Amino acid sequence: MENLMLNMKSIVWAVLVWTLLQWLVSEKLLRVRRRLPPGPTSLPVIGNLHNLTKKPHKALAELAKIHGPLMYLRFGLMDTVVVSSSEVARQVLQKKDAQLSNRTVPDCFRALNFDEYSMAMMPPVHRWRIVRKIANTLLFSSKTLDANQEIRMKKIKDLISYVGNCSQARVAVNVGQVAFDTSLSLLSNTFFSMNLADPGSELSREFKQLTWDISRDAAKPNLADLFPVFKSVDPQGIKRRMASHFKKLLDVFDVIIDKRLASHKDGALESCNDVLDALLKICQDNSEDFELRQVRHMLIDLFFAGSETTSSTLEWAMAELLHEPTKLKATQEELGRVVGRGNFVEEADFARLPYLRAVLSETFRLHPPLPFLLPRKASSDTEVHGFKIPKDSQVFVNTWAIGRDPDVWKNPNEFEPERFLNSEIDFKGNHFELLPFGSGRRICVGLPLAIRMLPLMLGNLLNFFEWKLEDGVKPEAMDMDDKFGMALQKATPVYAIPVDITI
Repeated sequence: MENLMLNMKSIVWAVLVWTLLQWLVSEKLLRVRRRLPPGPTSLPVIGNLHNLTKKPHKALAELAKIHGPLMYLRFGLMDTVVVSSSEVARQVLQKKDAQLSNRTVPDCFRALNFDEYSMAMMPPVHRWRIVRKIANTLLFSSKTLDANQEIRMKKIKDLISYVGNCSQARVAVNVGQVAFDTSLSLLSNTFFSMNLADPGSELSREFKQLTWDISRDAAKPNLADLFPVFKSVDPQGIKRRMASHFKKLLDVFDVIIDKRLASHKDGALESCNDVLDALLKICQDNSEDFELRQVRHMLIDLFFAGSETTSSTLEWAMAELLHEPTKLKATQEELGRVVGRGNFVEEADFARLPYLRAVLSETFRLHPPLPFLLPRKASSDTEVHGFKIPKDSQVFVNTWAIGRDPDVWKNPNEFEPERFLNSEIDFKGNHFELLPFGSGRRICVGLPLAIRMLPLMLGNLLNFFEWKLEDGVKPEAMDMDDKFGMALQKATPVYAIPVDITI
């Protein structure tokens, strides 16, 4: 009897092994027949979910070292293609931009019909073009940004005043938080002619937590995306949580919009000459193509992207400089030569501050605001790099991996701003080695504001203060790890004590 049981177990195992081998062979044959990109072997049902970790940008970068810069994976029932090199990114974002500029919309972004009105999620059709045109001409044109320089400078002075008070009290500054405060204050003053939050305010902290909650939940693997049969039940509650996050933001915006609409006089808006006035005027003149619901969701796009990504980039730049004191000294020496220590850095100074610009470029390379560009969707079968991307596949561009490609960057994991001093590479979407804002028709509309605001904040924080790490932490002992979300945040916030050099 014992021998019979052993034989039965052996037979069962043999059948299982044979079935697995047959399945592996059939999968490889299917991949060849479909001309799919190479990639790791998937498992039944779950596909390649087992290949992911808590940090998918790093896990997929390691897989790309084995399978190449264009990989095919299957997450549940979803065909997925991952781009991990500048050469392939150029094909996807430039040569095949038209075929690959649609969006894979995660189920969580369907909460409150956000996907129907979000610039980031809408397909590139008529309404999307109208909204992009409004953003490019009304919000982020050179003329508009030049006109708002005074507002930005006032927010910078508020920032320096707040940090100066912390310096006098010898209190450590949460660098990411004050950067978020300044970004939020700038956006609210520009859009609404009002200040939603002062540096250090409780409302600003709540906004920052809310934007991180959105970033975190949006990045979680969602069964409703992987297996569409679960969409109606939302088994992880991600869509319900996202609806709650969006509602909190919309409630704030609705109060402001309703108050502005109530200020109508004789059928015309009382002019504040700000962005909200202009958007509401467009709604009146063009209600079919641009309606009030569009304005509400557009504000979510702008406040989420404008505050979260800007603050995380500023925090990473400060972290890298504190981690590398020689780079910090070089930046401050340049500021001293060009502007004079203790003087305000203005936008007109940027062209004369190549090392400061190089610090930001190097920060974008090592810590792109989005580790993956928002996923694109193939509108038809499309050939890239000699392989076929099947229709309806989602396409991830791993900007984190591209920025650390050893075939492009010498010492790719080291913070070396000097590599950009005599380089033509910039981060405006023209050079595919560096894609913090994306490229092509889906490039981030807020790029023109970000490239003004970031050097303004960083330059002034460095030019007015010396910085010491809290609790005597040595630079080499800093925790430089990240935490994964739609936006890539530092795992542990940077707390540093400012020393005012003007006193």
